[in-house]
Amino acid sequence: MQRSWMVTSETAETLRFDHTGHAMGDPRRWLALPILLTGAFLPILDFNVVNLALPAIRRDLGATASEVQFVISAYAAAYAVFLITGGRLGDLFGRRRMFLTGVAGFTIASVLCGIAWSPTVLVAGRILQGLTATVMAPQVLASIRVLFPAAEQGRALGYYGATFGLANICGQVLGGVLVSAHPFGLAWQAIFLINVPIGLIAFIGGLLFLTDSRAEHAQRIDIGGVILLSLTLGLLVYPLIQGRETGWPVWIIAMLLASPLMLTIFARFEARLSARGGDPLVALHLLRNSDFVIGLVMALAFYMLSSFYLTFAVYLQNGLHESPLAAGLATLPFAIGFFLASLVSAYVMQWLGVRTLTLGFALQVIGFGVVMLAISGMLPPQSLTIGLVCAGLGFGTVMPSVIKAVIGSIDPRHAGLASGMMISTFQIGAALGVAIIGGIFFGLLGPHPDADDYAYTFTIALGCNVALLALGGWLSLWLPREQAAS
Repeated sequence: MQRSWMVTSETAETLRFDHTGHAMGDPRRWLALPILLTGAFLPILDFNVVNLALPAIRRDLGATASEVQFVISAYAAAYAVFLITGGRLGDLFGRRRMFLTGVAGFTIASVLCGIAWSPTVLVAGRILQGLTATVMAPQVLASIRVLFPAAEQGRALGYYGATFGLANICGQVLGGVLVSAHPFGLAWQAIFLINVPIGLIAFIGGLLFLTDSRAEHAQRIDIGGVILLSLTLGLLVYPLIQGRETGWPVWIIAMLLASPLMLTIFARFEARLSARGGDPLVALHLLRNSDFVIGLVMALAFYMLSSFYLTFAVYLQNGLHESPLAAGLATLPFAIGFFLASLVSAYVMQWLGVRTLTLGFALQVIGFGVVMLAISGMLPPQSLTIGLVCAGLGFGTVMPSVIKAVIGSIDPRHAGLASGMMISTFQIGAALGVAIIGGIFFGLLGPHPDADDYAYTFTIALGCNVALLALGGWLSLWLPREQAAS
């Protein structure tokens, strides 16, 4: 969640000043930074690392295809709904306190996932992971902006951005290594239990090196909004995933139809809360800005690409009978492209402005188009790697630039709210991508699929993502060029 750059009076004790009166920053800030970045690293790592373990989880726990989808979408949905609230908890009760609470909770949730004896317990653990990640992750960016003086914030934020690319790479490789190596006799359980030593180090480091801070005028927590938005997403995501396996009974269809009704109730609740001078979870007045609405739709379409990780892992392991390690290495070109592009996207953004987004979407459409042709046999197998690198470059170009581009049309006073809504939209897109496109993938497979069936259904599912990415590229053309200077 984004935060204001202003240092309030309540954070003044965190900073030291030189003889000219300029802020010098917290003296332990560079020791605190690796600890904070761990809090940004773990949620992204856990979102990616689980994909390579899904076939093993399904075999070991006897999980259905829908339960496998819930392992991803439940985590993303919980993260989406409570992300803004997690940031407000830090503003209210102290960012150090909430960061440590989130790290401890995430570690405990990881243990629950690692010892899960049934799909239901695993999904419950994943929901708890998502909830605790929302307490931990928002404090990272807010703390960096408090601990570091303005002259050093760019460097610190550069490390923050690189952490996402690194987590993506580690998620692909580490997941494959752990599931294949069976450390201590564990299989998929290791991808969750590896969080325990990392979490302990982050917790102890936080106790030693982090200084607490909080907002001068923190917004209240919109509990009613959280409940209503949770119900809205639950009524949408659960039927989309579970409906296929239950044969679409009346109660599933009723839940699906109730979702837009609940969304309407949520919107009216938020409008009334705002009219009373309260602090709504979603700032509905921002939706009067057409450029911002276009940006939200673009972000939603962009992040539905989360289904690619799921379907590609299943195709490689179940269709081609690759080991988890080989599947992870096969995804690595995409992750490397993402990482490299994220390092230079800021410079490209200065050059092309919002058309950087158009370029990024185009690279993804071309790259994944090449992947589809390679898997269908219309291009040589070597072109698969080229396509993945190209798509990764596109993803890494869009990811760091989309928020900066879209909030350019928003009053700077509301930049934090707009950024929080954008990041939550990413996670909603991730949940819907797994639910909808993952549902298409598993629905087309049939009861006894062979290698050709897996190739065909993966190509269809990826084609859905390509269509959404093309939509995102088209929408980016509607953003005014004037935002290049923002």
